[in-house]
Amino acid sequence: MSEVVLDVKNLKKSFGAINVLDDVSFSLKKGEFKTIIGPNGAGKTTIYNIISGVFRPTAGHVSLYGTDITNMPSHKITKMGLSRAFQITNLFPYLTTHENIRIAAQSKDKGNFNIFKNYKKNTKAMDAANEVVGLVKLSGKENMLAKDLTHTEKRKLELGILLAMGGDILLLDEPTAGVAAEEVPELIRIVEDIKETKKKSVLLIEHKIGIILNISDTIAVLHGGTLIADETPEEIKQNEKVQKAYFGGGAKNE
Repeated sequence: MSEVVLDVKNLKKSFGAINVLDDVSFSLKKGEFKTIIGPNGAGKTTIYNIISGVFRPTAGHVSLYGTDITNMPSHKITKMGLSRAFQITNLFPYLTTHENIRIAAQSKDKGNFNIFKNYKKNTKAMDAANEVVGLVKLSGKENMLAKDLTHTEKRKLELGILLAMGGDILLLDEPTAGVAAEEVPELIRIVEDIKETKKKSVLLIEHKIGIILNISDTIAVLHGGTLIADETPEEIKQNEKVQKAYFGGGAKNE
């Protein structure tokens, strides 16, 4: 796990007089599961927006597989193998579960959106969708419209769409947001299965440290737009700076 697939260097981002990020640097290695944590307003989503090409940084740069992508548009970054899921579900509500995933699978291959071709003849995309439906635990929900799924099932579908897109690097923005506490472990297991069975590198945004200590290889901690630690879970638990800044010197879980 030595190859660096994503490298973030000296990122700064300001909106007018407000500094959101200040000299943030970290890397993601091939096959690594890294989580970025921090309180609301710490700059987590801003980092994702820069990495995925939504924002341009005020300073610093981002490299993907050694190529500078700092000023590259989002669709080109996606084509390079980086797939992002948003905190708010982004689905086709009037398409079925299977159709949402199948269209994502088709998007990988140039020329697959031919209006004169029967989609059922695209066996590659159909087979990929069938596999992904099972992996994200939506078997039996294939023919349900996305709008009729429960909130947790929509989060699963979003993970399925991300997986079907075929990127080797997955950016997940609080995939458990709004999910009932008793359903969180299943979602986390799905993320772990995707990482292990599909050999993905995962960068996860979260603010509840309690749910990521057992699944992360490394944890990067943001506080006030500054990276104050980037260590293993065990090191994070013992880091006094993290305890003071993130937990206020009190409880160790949020």
